[in-house]
Amino acid sequence: MSKSKGAVLEKEASVEEKLKALYSLQQIDSAIDRIRIVQGELPLEVSDLEDEVAGLETRIKNLTDEINTLEDQITARKIAMKDATELIKKYEGQQGKVRNNREYDSITKEIEYQSLDIQLSEKRIKEFKAQIAAKNEVLDAAKATYNERKNDLDHKKDELKDIVAETEKEEKSLLKKSKDSEGSIEPRLLNAYQRIRSNSRNGLGVVTVERDACGGCFNKIPPQTQMDIRTHKKIIVCEHCGRILVDAEILNQ
Repeated sequence: MSKSKGAVLEKEASVEEKLKALYSLQQIDSAIDRIRIVQGELPLEVSDLEDEVAGLETRIKNLTDEINTLEDQITARKIAMKDATELIKKYEGQQGKVRNNREYDSITKEIEYQSLDIQLSEKRIKEFKAQIAAKNEVLDAAKATYNERKNDLDHKKDELKDIVAETEKEEKSLLKKSKDSEGSIEPRLLNAYQRIRSNSRNGLGVVTVERDACGGCFNKIPPQTQMDIRTHKKIIVCEHCGRILVDAEILNQ
């Protein structure tokens, strides 16, 4: 009989230790959460700004490459115009030396062809210049936005760096404590705690009973359930939100 009682006591102590370990882990994780709340949305803002700045850098590079390509095409057209002009002069010089109408007509067609090519080049150059002007406007706007976003990013990075510097040591210490505490909790129970915590808006997986209510969802806890919680004989979860329930004095016992 005494052996049976001893086995029960050992089991009860084991459950109580599990609850204490879980509640201690929750307090550590909540402290880490509070540090990260102090950082606020800054990490996300920095990440978003980094993405935006990188996108603007790519846009500026693409626009610059497009403008350079258009300028190269203008240069190529000017060279073609120069070559065509020289050919026209050459053909005009040959017109006075032709021996028959057939040769004369052939040279005349060549002159006409080169003249049309010059006109086409002039038209293309005009179009390219218009495109360059339009792209330069877009490029100037992109550069202005880039400079503005880059300044915002630098400011946010400095702000985040200052906050991290203030809390980094404490956060590292708490993260180590959290990892150490996790090692003392059986995997099945730890996984349940982490699942509940990840699905909770406030990051609470273990809560105390406060004013006869769940400290997570604030729904009333029946008196009998509260008595069971205080005995630490089994792990009890809130029937409304699924959080693990403990009494407020568990760590003092």
